[in-house]
Amino acid sequence: MSSLRRANLRTRLTLLYASLLAVGLLLYAVGVSAFFLRNLREELDSSLHRDVETVEGALLAAPDGTLQISSREGEAEEGELEHGYFLEVWSQQGSLIYHSAQLRNQVLGLPPGKGAGFSRQDPHSIRLPSGMRLRTISRLHHMAVGNPVVVRLAVSEEPLWREFWEMVTVLGFGLPLTVIAVALTGYLVAARALKPVDAMAQHAAQITAEQLNERLQIENPNDELGQLGVAFNATLARLERSFDQLRKFTADASHELRTPLTAIQSVGEVSLQMHGDVRYYRNTIGSMLEETNRLAALVDNLLTMARADAGRMQLQRAQVNLLDLATETVKFLEVLAEERHQAIRIDGTGELTVAADRTVLRQALVNVVHNAVKYSPDGGEVRVRIRETESDAIVEVQDNGPGIPMEHRDRIFERFYRVDKSRTRAAGGAGLGLSIAAWAVSMHGGRIEVVCEPGPGSTFRIRLPKILPAVAPAGYSNS
Repeated sequence: MSSLRRANLRTRLTLLYASLLAVGLLLYAVGVSAFFLRNLREELDSSLHRDVETVEGALLAAPDGTLQISSREGEAEEGELEHGYFLEVWSQQGSLIYHSAQLRNQVLGLPPGKGAGFSRQDPHSIRLPSGMRLRTISRLHHMAVGNPVVVRLAVSEEPLWREFWEMVTVLGFGLPLTVIAVALTGYLVAARALKPVDAMAQHAAQITAEQLNERLQIENPNDELGQLGVAFNATLARLERSFDQLRKFTADASHELRTPLTAIQSVGEVSLQMHGDVRYYRNTIGSMLEETNRLAALVDNLLTMARADAGRMQLQRAQVNLLDLATETVKFLEVLAEERHQAIRIDGTGELTVAADRTVLRQALVNVVHNAVKYSPDGGEVRVRIRETESDAIVEVQDNGPGIPMEHRDRIFERFYRVDKSRTRAAGGAGLGLSIAAWAVSMHGGRIEVVCEPGPGSTFRIRLPKILPAVAPAGYSNS
């Protein structure tokens, strides 16, 4: 069994179908043989019924009380015992009146019971002591003169069995040959049908991480093997995109990490070469700490994305009031907005709640509002609106910045993607804030979208499933 499991698919398919065919043909042969034997016996029984009537008509009672047969048509000639008929005539008292010479000292059955206890017997098979198989029938025959007699007529079954075994022999030789021929044909057909699989396997074995742009050749994409090839090509395409994203992510992360490290190193090296007072060194250390904070924020974002990709982030859901969360976020970023003389306004209902992880959702909202503050001009305004639909709780963050060109809108949630790279880096961004926000919102079963109306400004809309109030049962009253 274990060796069969290790065999290739075409061998297993061939053995499976050959076995099923052999079992099916064997059952068919058994059924046909049984049907054939039954028909042969029915024909023989019909012949016995006709011949026993002929024999009964030929029986005559002699004047001396003996029994005579006027015709011997039903009895075989001497030397043709195995093909002939055999006849016995018994009295009802169990005395043998007539006995075919070919039977010699053998009888066709037990003597009839005494009295009128004999009943008609249908044809049945017997075997003589010599080993010959016979088909016999018994009748109670009323003579014109004298008492009734029991007539037994038998015929040899040897021709029947000879014909039966000839047919079984033909089937015994023919069925294995048929199974072997079908198995060989099936193996060749399976080998031809599975040839594309071998070709795909050989081609796939040659594809490495540097050759993910290659695709399998598919002859017929509509059959099962073609669909397998299409699915494999789609997997290769996804792997290629994933590898490209990983390479890009690694390159961008390395670049973003190098920037603050280079700044820290440059400031430190220049400071070591200069001789200044305490104020100078305080400013130098402040610049280094600023770059260190930027580096720490970048590392935190990278760790967040790594945990998100690994699926290790477990949300601790609770009821979160969106207005309270927005107020907390605005207070956190208020200092940054005041430095640029910006105003952040909040509008909305205070009763809207969602089931969310407060820390994760707060990080998403902080990133979106921070992005709005960065892109709004000095003295501008950022608006945070809380509203709802029948099924969604919506947080909208609107700025009055330059807006987002159409060609960038589909990519702003990608990692390290920046519309204005030089300006974003100068403002301290690494292109991870919106991607983290999109991930955090999706973890809560929501989505984030950007809307840019004609003119300046952009609106980021966060949609979350809201907690629906429980419906009071019929007849319920607060009174």
